Amino acid sequence: MSSQRARVATTLCLLAGLLLVAEAGAQQPTAAPSRALTAPTASMARAHLRFLSHDLLGGRAPGTPGAEIAARYIASQFELLGLEPGAPDGSYLQPVNLIGTTPEPSLVLGVGPRTTSFDYLTEFVAWSARPEESVTVDGDVVFVGYGIEAPAWGWDDYKSTSLTGKILLMLVNDPGLTDSSRFNGRALTYYGRWTYKLEQAARLGAVGAILIHTDESATYPWSVVRNSWSGEQIQLDRAPHESLRFGAWITQEAARSMMAAAGRDYDLLVRRAQQRQFRPMALDAHAVVHIRNRVRRIQSFNVVARVPGGDPEGSQEAVVLTSHYDHLGTGIPVAGDSIYNGAQDNASGVAALLAVGAGLAGAGPLPRRSILLVATTAEESGLLGAQAYTQAPPVPLEHTAAAINIDRANVRGPTRDAVALGAERSAILAYVERAWASEGVGLSPDPNPHAGQFYRSDHLAFARAGIPVVSLRPGSAFADQPADWGAAQEREYVAHRYHQPSDEFRDDFNYQGLLQQVRLMVRLAWDLAATADFPAWNRDSEFRPAGEQLRLRRLRETTH
Repeated sequence: MSSQRARVATTLCLLAGLLLVAEAGAQQPTAAPSRALTAPTASMARAHLRFLSHDLLGGRAPGTPGAEIAARYIASQFELLGLEPGAPDGSYLQPVNLIGTTPEPSLVLGVGPRTTSFDYLTEFVAWSARPEESVTVDGDVVFVGYGIEAPAWGWDDYKSTSLTGKILLMLVNDPGLTDSSRFNGRALTYYGRWTYKLEQAARLGAVGAILIHTDESATYPWSVVRNSWSGEQIQLDRAPHESLRFGAWITQEAARSMMAAAGRDYDLLVRRAQQRQFRPMALDAHAVVHIRNRVRRIQSFNVVARVPGGDPEGSQEAVVLTSHYDHLGTGIPVAGDSIYNGAQDNASGVAALLAVGAGLAGAGPLPRRSILLVATTAEESGLLGAQAYTQAPPVPLEHTAAAINIDRANVRGPTRDAVALGAERSAILAYVERAWASEGVGLSPDPNPHAGQFYRSDHLAFARAGIPVVSLRPGSAFADQPADWGAAQEREYVAHRYHQPSDEFRDDFNYQGLLQQVRLMVRLAWDLAATADFPAWNRDSEFRPAGEQLRLRRLRETTH
């Protein structure tokens, strides 16, 4: 080869190499561009939060004009930003079919010829598990302790007892609440959540389940239960497939009087429930629950936008970002105010999601995968919008790498640390650590593990479907504040504003903490969208089996 031809060949090789490098850089950027991090502003977040929590929207309960206004506002903002529609039908709105039931319940306990009636709202709340106009249940009451069957933890409150047709009375939380050597200690597990307890009662053939409330075991006051479970109750519009006819909560004082009427000592039974050898105990009493319902069918919407991936194959995969826009609507008046505006819960999270959209729009070279922004409906009713998404996803679940959720964004100010609920359960932790390091904040564990926040928002629906998840929460090290300031603020919020009409827009909201969370979401989503890997659940995760099913579905596609 002549020297000239050699020089030409060398030049061509160098150019080819440079093109390959450039192409790889275009397809797989690992760091979010600066515009994506700086485009969101405090004024933007403030405007979204103020509008979504305004009285005009009436608390954004599913099936109300205010909820539809909120959904169409979010859709219009996505469109204004230039984000693509992401719903399966090519629009921004994914229909979610729901049924609303407004209950008028009564609860009477019978012991022999004696009856005891309980006061609705002050002593109990109840709702029907099926969309029937009239529900009447008369069943024997059985105390089942914590109502948990958990072989992995060596705990079984049921001991194979036949409970078909029974009404189960049970404690909230799990045995770790009183004994740190059991379960996860005071860190609540899914077995401690009321959702699990109702599901398990139905699996065992019970016709009703009554949960005993205490502030400590539920981690919120009775007012939260009363406000959440009175008024219209929402469920997915689908055929009932299990036995449960009703669910209920009662106060500890009502439970004590119920057991006393049956000749039982409440404190003694609770102590027995702390023991592994506990067995269900019939109270030799029966309860009559009657519920009259106003029933209506509702169409609500998830709002879905798409940032398309930069790689033709990778764009068929997705990273999903979620935040719920619904709240409790109008309800029991408190100090003359009946609108449950949900400013922090969760107009703040949707404001953060829209700010993320503003950052991603026109941010430059796109990552490999698509990023979906999903504002969900009916989260307060049991994560129903998120469930509906996982049942009809715009991107198949087996091609969804991760879900990132934000519920109650930080409007208290910037922190030197931040929490990523669930990150430690899967390989997503490495991505979180990179994002947090890039933002210059420390990764802290859940400051309130006893509250079970991991099991209380939309990311749980994705986790149960097998998708690794993270839910963002603020840290506790607030800049220029005493060490215990953040914890005190959270206690004040839960006691006086959570699920109360007083959760309203405030002029003293500080948006720098929210913007910090927005940057963390952008960094994390971008990094996950840039890779071809699918983070796996850890071996000891309760969600690993579902994740393995998704992995097998991907493998089948590659072999056919």
